[in-house]
Amino acid sequence: MRFLIFFFILFIAIFSEGQNAKQIIQQANDKMRGTTSQSIIIIKTIRPTWSREMQVKTWLKGNDMTMIQILSPAKEKGIVFLKRQKEVWNWMPALERNIKLPPSMMSQSWMGTDFTNDDLVKESSVVDDYDQQIIGDTVIAGRSCYIIRMIPKPSVAIIWSKLITCIDKKDFLELHIRFYDEEGSLVNIMNAFDIKIMDDRLIPTRFEMIPINKKGQKTEMIYQFLQFNKPIADNFFTIERMKKIE
Repeated sequence: MRFLIFFFILFIAIFSEGQNAKQIIQQANDKMRGTTSQSIIIIKTIRPTWSREMQVKTWLKGNDMTMIQILSPAKEKGIVFLKRQKEVWNWMPALERNIKLPPSMMSQSWMGTDFTNDDLVKESSVVDDYDQQIIGDTVIAGRSCYIIRMIPKPSVAIIWSKLITCIDKKDFLELHIRFYDEEGSLVNIMNAFDIKIMDDRLIPTRFEMIPINKKGQKTEMIYQFLQFNKPIADNFFTIERMKKIE
């Protein structure tokens, strides 16, 4: 009987922890996305001997719809990426062609940066496609954080074999993420900085993606403008709209 009671308590504890971890990830995800969001972002690609800067505009609705338009530099201006459900498309104005990106391209660099295609268009969902577990606590920039391990569900094809993320316990800010490849090796680290209020939300406004084995290389993503929960019609996120987006 004692064994059964112990087993029952242990089961409840594990189940509750799993539920809590998923809820924490959901709250952090919702904090940065809202039901909808629109943003203007500066993306700086930094290398040991050169750097370049892009400005992009984004529209997000839920977890299934994303549009990204490149505003500058002139060479890439007008390039658009669209995610709708699990499909990802790329409009190339110079070629006047729409290209459907296969799942194999999700792990490739997005526009020469240290972010992958999946990092930007979010083909995979950190809430639905991973199993989450709280594995510890830490402090980042004076903020007490949960350490959460995320492992892809067996039925889902995802480019990362594991993510370790640190989320602020008070404001649910995702401040640190570690990305591991199929061999279990650490590949990238992302850190969040410059916590500010944007559209009445306290959020990090600058992110750095740093590849582990490439010295002097990183990509910064800086929010210039961010607006939450402004209605966006579903028919905005269409292949036809990519060609004439304003």
